Amino acid sequence: MKTTVSTNAPPEVGAALQRLRLARGLTLEDLSRIAGVSKSMLSQIEREKANPTIAITWRLANALGVPIGELLATAQRETETVRVIEAHEIPTLPGHHAGYVLRILGPLELASKYEWYELTLAPGGELASQGHDPGAQEHLTLLHGSVEVEVGADKKKIKLGSTARYPGDQQHIIRNVGKTEAKALLVVIHR
Repeated sequence: MKTTVSTNAPPEVGAALQRLRLARGLTLEDLSRIAGVSKSMLSQIEREKANPTIAITWRLANALGVPIGELLATAQRETETVRVIEAHEIPTLPGHHAGYVLRILGPLELASKYEWYELTLAPGGELASQGHDPGAQEHLTLLHGSVEVEVGADKKKIKLGSTARYPGDQQHIIRNVGKTEAKALLVVIHR
C-alpha cells in the first residue's frame, strides 16, 4: 500500500489570528487576558514562529467568538448576513471563587464602547468591580432571583424585571441577596 504525503502548507493560523484580533480592536494583552494565553505565545503565533496546540487554538477561537475552523481557514470567508453564535462559542469569565459567571454576549470589537453580559450569581455570590474608565455607566436588568447593587455607601435592591443604572466609574458590587440563583443582563457603556 502506497502512502502519500500532502505537500500543502499548514494553515497560517497567525495571519488569521492577527486579522481577527485587529478587527475586534484588541491588543495582544487584551486577547492574552481573555483567552488565558501568554502575550509572548500570541506574538509568536501571529509571527508564524510557533504553532498553537489544538487546545490553545480552541481557547483563542472562543475568546474571539469564532468557530475554531475560522482560525484554521486559509482564505478569508465571505461575511454572513446573519451570524449565529452558538452557546458553546460564547466566551465565559468564570468567577466561581466569588460565586458568579459572566457570559460575554457582546462582540469583542465593540468592547471599548459597549459591553454586554449575562451575569449569573449563586446564592450569596457577588461581582465586585473597581471603577472602570471615567464616565462609564452600567445598566443591570434583573431576569431572575434577587440582587442588590452597591455603589459607595448607596445600596439598592433590584426588583424582578427592573433595571438599575449607576456609575460604572466608581467601585461597585452586584450581590445575590436571595436563596436561589440570580440571573441578570449587564450592559457597560464607556464614554
